[in-house]
Amino acid sequence: MAKARRAAGSPAAGQARLVDALAQSAFVTMAELSKVGADHELSLTQLRVLAILRDRRPRMADLAAYLGLERSTMTGLVDRAERRGLIARAPSDDDGRAVDVTLSRDGHTLAERVYADVKRALSPQTDQLTAAEQRRLHALLRKMLAPLEARAEAATNVRGNRSRRS
Repeated sequence: MAKARRAAGSPAAGQARLVDALAQSAFVTMAELSKVGADHELSLTQLRVLAILRDRRPRMADLAAYLGLERSTMTGLVDRAERRGLIARAPSDDDGRAVDVTLSRDGHTLAERVYADVKRALSPQTDQLTAAEQRRLHALLRKMLAPLEARAEAATNVRGNRSRRS
């Protein structure tokens, strides 16, 4: 019995519990995001694009790299959103060869509605936490996501350097 208690308190057991809780949290979050997306006739990837473009004007190549998509897939995704009047393409301000992606006015409106719906959908989970716990969870999640964001940025920089050499 004491051996079982020690095993349950071991670092490996703690890691297993953390991974299990992260997976459960991800499943709940993805289900809510999928529902919100479906309510607005958006795929999960389209939902991500709207969220990214709410406060950014990335180049097409950077957006593709961040999402982990091939450029041809990204082009099709942007084409469909452009036909819906949600996204616009524009020449990059600092590189005439590059194309930036922005939200249209309708895209901004939809992105704000979707954000409000996501916030409402996730509130049963987040409302269980005090303000201090929410701040701490946010800080921990940002810390966990930082290496992934750095990798996406590095991939974008490598691709950008290759295209400049060509």
